[in-house]
Amino acid sequence: MSIMDRKIERVAIVGTGVIGASWAAYFLARGLRVQATDPAPDAGARLAAAVDRLWPTMERIGLQEGASRDRLSFFPDMQDALFEADFVQENGPENEEFKIELFRQMDACTPPDVVLATSSSGLLVSRVQSACVHPERVVLGHPFNPPHLIALVEVLGGQQTSPEAVQSTMDFYRSIGKRPINPRKEVKGHIANRLQAALWREAFHLVDQGVASVEDIDIAISHGPGLRWALLGPFLNLHLSGGQGGIEHLLDHLGGPIETWWDDLGSPSMTPELKQKVAEGVREVLARYPDDEFVPERDRLLVDLVVEKAKAPKLP
Repeated sequence: MSIMDRKIERVAIVGTGVIGASWAAYFLARGLRVQATDPAPDAGARLAAAVDRLWPTMERIGLQEGASRDRLSFFPDMQDALFEADFVQENGPENEEFKIELFRQMDACTPPDVVLATSSSGLLVSRVQSACVHPERVVLGHPFNPPHLIALVEVLGGQQTSPEAVQSTMDFYRSIGKRPINPRKEVKGHIANRLQAALWREAFHLVDQGVASVEDIDIAISHGPGLRWALLGPFLNLHLSGGQGGIEHLLDHLGGPIETWWDDLGSPSMTPELKQKVAEGVREVLARYPDDEFVPERDRLLVDLVVEKAKAPKLP
C-alpha cells in the first residue's frame, strides 16, 4: 500500500504533554481512534483527565460523526501504541538528538506507508529523519498551540521526504478541519514561530530600554493589531490600509518610513536581568486574576472567535 492510498482512521500520539493531549482531544472530536503513549509516570491518567477537561470545548465547536472519548487508548509501551496506526503524531521534547533516536525507533516498528509527523516547533526535518530506514515518510506537522483550537498546521518535508508524504499529510489535516500550509524551504522555527520571534524580539527590547511595560506591550497587541491579525494576515491588512490604492499605495506612501523603523529595531540579549524584568511584569498582571479563571476565559473567547470565523468562509 502506498502512503496516498492509506485511509487514516487510527492516529498514534507519541508524547502526551500539553501539545499531545490537545492533539488527542482534537483527533477524537473528529471521529478518529487515538492510541497514545508516553513514558512519564501516570501519563495515561493525566491524558484522560486532560481530554475530559477539553471535551466540552470540542462539543461546542462541533463533533464529527463517531466522535467519542471511548476511542482513546493508552499504552505504556510505544510499540503497542503504534500497532495498526495509520498516522503518527509525535510530540516529544524539543531536543534534536532525542528526536533522531525516537524517530529511528518509530520507523523500525511501523509499516513504511505510515506517515511519521513531528510537532517540533523549530527543528529541521532533515535532521529528525536522518537515522530512519524509511525517511521518505517523515514530515513536519507543527500545530499552533493549542492544537484543539487553532487551525494552523505547518507541513514540510526534509531532504529525503517524498512529495507523496507531504501531500498525504496536507490532505489529512485538511480533511479534519485544519488549515495546513507548506513552507517552501526548511528554516529553524518554520514560519509562524519566526514571525512570533520577530515580534518577541522587539517586545523584549522595548521592555529592556524602558520604553514600555510588559502590560503596555500586551495591551498594544491584544487591543490593537492583534484584533485585525485574528481575521487577516499582515499583507492583507496592509492592503486594506492602503484604501482604494491598495497595497501599492500603502507601500509607496509608508514603505520609506517602515524601512526606517526596521533600521531602528533592537537586538536584545536574554540576560538574567531582562528575564527577571519580564517575568515580574507578567506576574503583576496575572496577580489581578484568579488562577482558575484566566485560561478558561482565554479559551472561551478563543472558541467564540473560532466558531464565528468558521461562519465566514469568504475570509482567507
